[in-house]
Amino acid sequence: MIDWSSCPAVERDPQRVGGAWVFRDTRVPIAALFENLEDGASVDEFVAWFPGVSLEQVRTVLHHTAKSTLVST
Repeated sequence: MIDWSSCPAVERDPQRVGGAWVFRDTRVPIAALFENLEDGASVDEFVAWFPGVSLEQVRTVLHHTAKSTLVST
């Protein structure tokens, strides 16, 4: 499981969106990014469909995800 607490582009508040991790200063769950990408949307489309989410936030989330999947030995 990814530790989102160290990702500056996201936040979590138990009183908002059921406590889901969301893009900072929005109510857009980060899960929405991955669901849309999985369905074939581009990053540019996602940013256009979800006002308030910046391209930089999406890049930060994707970079954080990639870093989290690396296994250090």
